[in-house]
Order: sequence, then structure tokens, then C-alpha cells
Amino acid sequence: MGKNIVVFDIETKDAFSDVGGRDGLTRLEISVLGSYDYDSGEYRIYEEKELASFAERLSRRPLIVGFNSRRFDTPILQKYIPFDLTKLVQLDIMEEIAKALGHRVALDSVAKATLGEGKSASGLDAIRFWRAGRIEKLKRYCLDDVRITKEVFEYGAKNKELLYVPKFGNSPGRVKVGWELRHPDEASGQDAQQSLF
Repeated sequence: MGKNIVVFDIETKDAFSDVGGRDGLTRLEISVLGSYDYDSGEYRIYEEKELASFAERLSRRPLIVGFNSRRFDTPILQKYIPFDLTKLVQLDIMEEIAKALGHRVALDSVAKATLGEGKSASGLDAIRFWRAGRIEKLKRYCLDDVRITKEVFEYGAKNKELLYVPKFGNSPGRVKVGWELRHPDEASGQDAQQSLF
């Protein structure tokens, strides 16, 4: 059996400008959700109509890992999930970086400096893919973001730091991080597999 950890990322059908700004966050709908499950070792993509399957996986109380997930992905996902997502242990990589630096850093910036590669597109591109019916391209982009987030998560766990492209200067910035590649309940001996149902 693998680790009870799920890395995820969502894409939306619309932008903030379509729902009255950031205050309309929860009016956004998911087009696709991508995940990497350390238990199965598999990447998976879910369309909106398949999100009950993702809810079933989350009912096993994994550590959920994302980038800007607490402020974006999780609140949007909540309306598709029949239990309180705030009860799950979450690691928001962007939030951890912001705590250390005092400012936010984009995933593309972290990926370029840490992994030597940037994102393949942007969130606005993903909305354009959805609207144009380019669903396979949308799915590939979403899973690529999941892969990048997973690799950043693993790099941070191994090296206890991440790199990012600063707004000024040529040298990459460095930020110390303190997470491990395991569910926090593993350290305390609690059953991380306990169901929410």
C-alpha cells in the first residue's frame, strides 16, 4: 500500500471576471480536476460529472496537496463534496512559501527555478480550451500542473527548500520549507485511512 497523499489541481469553466470578481469564487464551476494518488501511484483526470469518484477517494482522509489550493481549488471543490473539506489535512505549497517570504509566488516561478521547466499554459488558457471544446488539451494541461506540483512537493520534502524566480535580480530566490513526504498522522500513529463517513 502506498502513502495516503493526493496531489490535485482544478480548472474552471469561467474566470473571476465572469462571476463578479473574487467575491464570486464559489460560483465558479469545475471543468476538470487532475490528481496524483500516492496510494495507487496513478495520475487521474476527472470531469465535472465524475467528481463523486474523487469525493470517494477523499473520504479516506488523505493529506491533500495543492498550490494556492486553500484559497482557490478547495472552496470551489467544496460544493461537489458531501463533507467538510476543511476537516482534511492540507498542504498548500503557495501558502507555505508566502508564510516564509511574506509574499506570494506563482507556480510557474517555482517550477522554472526548482525544476528547470515552467508551466505548459495558464489558467486563462485552460478556460479558453474549455470554451473551444479542446477537452483533451485541457486535460493534458491540468495533469501537467499536477505533475509539476507533485515534483515541487517532492523536491521540497527532500531538500527542505524551494527555489523561485525573483521579480528583480538574476539569481534564483530560495525559501526554506518543512514538510515531509508523508501524511502527518503517520508520525503520530493515528489511522490516516479512517473514513469521513
